[in-house]
Amino acid sequence: MKKLIALSLAVVMSIGLAACSSGGQTSSGSDGGNAQTDGKTVVYWSMWEATEPQGQAIQQSVEAFEAETGINVDLQFKGRTGIREGLQPALDAGQVVDVFDESTDRINTIFLPYVMDLEELAAKYNYEETAEPSLMSLCRELAGGKLMSIPYQPSLWAFFYNQDILDEAGVTELPTTWDEFLEMCEKIKQAGYAPITCDDAYSTAMFGHHLSRLVGEDRVVEIVTNGEWDDPAVLQFAKDYEELASKGYFVDTIASNVWPSGQIADIGSGNAAMYLNGSWLPNEIKDTTGPDFRWGCFAYPELEGGEYGLEAGSYGAQCFAINKESQVSDEAFQLINYLTKGEADQLLSELSVGIPADTTNTEWPEMLECVKPVMSSFTVRWSTYCGANSNSDITPALKENVLKLCGGMITADEFVANMMAASGK
Repeated sequence: MKKLIALSLAVVMSIGLAACSSGGQTSSGSDGGNAQTDGKTVVYWSMWEATEPQGQAIQQSVEAFEAETGINVDLQFKGRTGIREGLQPALDAGQVVDVFDESTDRINTIFLPYVMDLEELAAKYNYEETAEPSLMSLCRELAGGKLMSIPYQPSLWAFFYNQDILDEAGVTELPTTWDEFLEMCEKIKQAGYAPITCDDAYSTAMFGHHLSRLVGEDRVVEIVTNGEWDDPAVLQFAKDYEELASKGYFVDTIASNVWPSGQIADIGSGNAAMYLNGSWLPNEIKDTTGPDFRWGCFAYPELEGGEYGLEAGSYGAQCFAINKESQVSDEAFQLINYLTKGEADQLLSELSVGIPADTTNTEWPEMLECVKPVMSSFTVRWSTYCGANSNSDITPALKENVLKLCGGMITADEFVANMMAASGK
């Protein structure tokens, strides 16, 4: 976790995440009646829904790929739930799935035994000529030095905020330290707005970022996995957030916020100024915020005595992988190459308000221009939630108690005691 990954300052990425929504399955393969359908067929299980912007972009690009190459694609939109619940059983059963996509971390951990080494195919098609170097390095690092996945749609975590509220509050400089963060929150509160919102889906990210600033992600994973909630860093997090709550810096409803209420009812409606979230947030609520909403973002502030500063952050991407049992691996890689380059990559960026993966696609969506300086500052990479969700057995209790702490329902000491009890300590 503490390895440095050199980042390109010209084009930068994000972590993560992935979006929170999930759902069912839709199959959409072209079988339409021209001579090109005599070619080989690539079965692609997509983590997106057909109705999502990502799904719409991929559908269009797959159709263009089929027309240009004569390779058929059996495109099946599974959604996040379909992939996370159905893909591994399908692979274990030997079902034909040639290409699939998931988050960087999940591809290179859970699904790593099922995927093939892509080094030779990447070299054959000169893939890395226009690929983001830091993301390619990340994929290799996570897979033990081999290229087992191809990244696309980069993302990052940061505090995303409403620029209009900060302007009204007289905030002229973004915070880099915790004390500066507190000062900004007070100005926002005095202007009549709630400084911070969150909800159940993302509450553990606040814990993960704060603790990782203090002791690093590796230690966060140990704390969460082993139930070491008596670590002084946990109490420090709890005291810092107890102070935020006591000063009225959270929305009144935070203890009961259920996703997506925080991002829609609070950020989207202009009631709250900021939200620790991913770079997918502007896209997720653009129908609520409208075209004139002015986004900004800044990295999680530094903490006094912390092991890591602004150089560290949570970023990543979605990734494509090829089943090691695929009989059409070359054709499958051609599809991946097509979807992550040129016009297809630009279309995905535009429709999903996402960061391009192709370094020649230098035009980012206007709503994400604020992300560039934050991304370029990261040289240390943390995973999604910064290790906070490493223990699925304890995640529900952590979500609940973080929100209770933010809502002023429990004290810092009670937070620690509750987490110790939840871990059977």
